[in-house]
Amino acid sequence: MAQKIIIAIDGFSSCGKSTLAKELAAVLGYNYIDSGAMYRAITLYFLRNAVDVNDSGKILDALANIHLSFVFNEKTQKSDIYLNEENVEHMIRDMIVAEKVSEVAAIKEVRAFAVGQQKRMGKKKGIVMDGRDIGTVVFPDAELKIFMTADPEVRVKRRFTELYATNPNITLEEVKHNLEMRDYIDSNRAESPLRQADDAIVLNNSSLTREEQLEKVLEWVKDRTAVTA
Repeated sequence: MAQKIIIAIDGFSSCGKSTLAKELAAVLGYNYIDSGAMYRAITLYFLRNAVDVNDSGKILDALANIHLSFVFNEKTQKSDIYLNEENVEHMIRDMIVAEKVSEVAAIKEVRAFAVGQQKRMGKKKGIVMDGRDIGTVVFPDAELKIFMTADPEVRVKRRFTELYATNPNITLEEVKHNLEMRDYIDSNRAESPLRQADDAIVLNNSSLTREEQLEKVLEWVKDRTAVTA
């Protein structure tokens, strides 16, 4: 039986990182950890409690009162994120959270808090985690690192379709602006900026179907597990 590995998936917003990670985890029988959901849940807490993001003391106080967990949802057959025992899976997808999450995720104390939890989750291996700094900071020794990207217009269309289902008033221009802002903040922040790990495989899925993408990555997994088995 092949030894279980850590699969780290990084990349820009709306490249389908979470979709791929969830499908990989399901096929492989691995645990899926949505690091983006963790930062979104922290952002939701900050918004609800009017936490001053420029006050380190207030930030640390807030983080001390945050408990995050993933609970398997029998109906959806997926894991939902819980913030202090409250299921916030749907609330964290709102545009108000999307507009603030990159700013909150760039805070040194927030990243240290989240990365510490993520590292603990990966100790037993057999996990798939996606985010911005998984292969560079959280799991620099991951056996398989993937850096996902897609053409800008493809990403905007995907994100618009996702948001339109719950917010029919959203416009393409709003989505485009949000993605450009998040790309800039994620790539230029001082703490753990988004960048491709030196040993990551680039996956541009602009013209790939989900099935083609999954098949391609499963071949990469097979290669890595064969080496470590």
